[in-house]
Amino acid sequence: MRSTRWAGLRPGDDVVVALPREKRQRWVFVAHVANPANAEEWIEVRGGRPGESKTRSFRPELIYSREALRGSRLRGLPLVEAPRLDLA
Repeated sequence: MRSTRWAGLRPGDDVVVALPREKRQRWVFVAHVANPANAEEWIEVRGGRPGESKTRSFRPELIYSREALRGSRLRGLPLVEAPRLDLA
């Protein structure tokens, strides 16, 4: 099952991937994907280094809002534990 909304995110929202190399790159949310047959889920993002537009998938616990990045450190909880409020 593929959804373009997850934890208050919509396609194109900036996110941070909590891995050393990926944290320094720019990523935007694309979709949340869940496989009910084996209970796996992942988050599709697009971006990379400046000028790149590659699509990658990561586990939900590695995805943070852009606001959580302070310098080179992440503050707070991942979006899977602390979703953003969807006011619209």
